[in-house]
Amino acid sequence: MNYPNGKRARSSQPKASRTEKHFGNRGMSLEEDINHTNAYYQSAGIAVIHKKPTPVQIVNVDYPKRSAAVIKEAYFKQPSTTDYNGIYRSHYIDFEAKETRNKTSFPFSNIHQHQIDHMKAVVEHGGLCFFIIKFTPLDETFLLPAVKLFSFWDEQYKGGRKSIPYDYVKNNGELIPFHYQARINYIKILDKLYF
Repeated sequence: MNYPNGKRARSSQPKASRTEKHFGNRGMSLEEDINHTNAYYQSAGIAVIHKKPTPVQIVNVDYPKRSAAVIKEAYFKQPSTTDYNGIYRSHYIDFEAKETRNKTSFPFSNIHQHQIDHMKAVVEHGGLCFFIIKFTPLDETFLLPAVKLFSFWDEQYKGGRKSIPYDYVKNNGELIPFHYQARINYIKILDKLYF
């Protein structure tokens, strides 16, 4: 708005970065969007899903001030399993969230064998286990049931691909549209697939 003196009014708000303009007020990462979604689910009484903390053993702490401890050295106590777990409609939920900058496939480089073993055990015991995969350049997020990934994972050790093609994820997973309250509304997809 121009004021009567012809000068443009100065905004007291900081200028939006290029990424903020592109994403609107969306979260900057998949994990942030899922955490926001889980908080919404819990406050609305829909589900109780939490991010699992990574078990860490603190070895060395520096106390420059009594109120400001600084961790200088720490180690992972044990390998972590998956990112999130909880309960929905009396069913145990367990899932891993991954982002990739690749447009054509989802590489296995960020998944570990102990995570796959954990997910296979969850499925074997009747839990709902899945991956939420975001193809960042395409701005598309999918829910892929874990069982649909297991065969690809096992085949890589027999000379198969070390990734899952985007088309496979698109055809065998479910696209999760972005929403403002439940940003990554994966519960809606679980209702469609399992209930």
